[in-house]
Amino acid sequence: MSRAVVFAYHNVGYRCLSTLLAHGVDVALVVTHQDNPNETIWFESVAELAALHGIAVITPDDPNTPEVIAQIQALQPDFFFSFYYRLMLKPALLAIPKNGAFNMHGSLLPKYRGRVPVNWAIIRGETETGATLHYMTEKPDNGDIVAQQAVPILPNDTAHEVFQKVTVAAEIALNSCLPDLLAGKAQAVKQDLSKGAYFGGRKAEDGIIAWSQSALEIHNLVRAVAPPYPGATTMLMGKPMRILQTLVSKCLAAGKEAPAFYVKEGKAYAICGSGVLRVVRFELDGIEMSAGEFAEKYGAGKFEFKL
Repeated sequence: MSRAVVFAYHNVGYRCLSTLLAHGVDVALVVTHQDNPNETIWFESVAELAALHGIAVITPDDPNTPEVIAQIQALQPDFFFSFYYRLMLKPALLAIPKNGAFNMHGSLLPKYRGRVPVNWAIIRGETETGATLHYMTEKPDNGDIVAQQAVPILPNDTAHEVFQKVTVAAEIALNSCLPDLLAGKAQAVKQDLSKGAYFGGRKAEDGIIAWSQSALEIHNLVRAVAPPYPGATTMLMGKPMRILQTLVSKCLAAGKEAPAFYVKEGKAYAICGSGVLRVVRFELDGIEMSAGEFAEKYGAGKFEFKL
């Protein structure tokens, strides 16, 4: 029986740990994170899954300390698996497993290496993404690929919806290659790093809408940061506004109109730098309201966005 130490968090961590257990892997230890009270926790708990199966769990602030390294080394694992674990594993750790360390990344590598790959793929208008299992090296997301599974990104999919697909893709990719991996027969393919790039993390303020952009670009931002992420934000009539759901409209702005919000025939719209968006859901000053409620309170005129 192969022994593994698993570094895992989030839904991908939960489902991939489940997959290892289904294949009879001896998971000697799970290294995960304590939930951040300032973060919206909408995903499954890896720690609870490990506890259910009687697996020891640790949550170090840094897994690369001598104490943690010694604890893991004593277990003599054959494999490391990292499934959406948020901290880097340094060379001293990566040298421990006899048969290699493997990471599951939420994109079709070499595209979208680095942070929040699902959100970036949507922002940039991609029509597919997926999950990739690859060898871990000191540099993130650049090791040889063992398995990959693609999923579509539909034009109105939110990041949450795509992340659910990527979770399933990760499970499929791991499940398909695991027998060969455990038997030492898995084939790996070198990445062509010139075909992709690194992307950094994103902050809530990165969701501020630039109304000079096209309707499609703004639509992609809205769905990439829609709840449970912080949302796309703007200012209207001096009040904070969150745009929660949009559709690219067939309506046309008359000439070079300034970006503005308006209600027509019971539906809300936003004039963008080019094109018009149908605003399906929105909040104004922290309160979600319908297009009809907005028109009743503020009238049916056009209200310019603060640029």
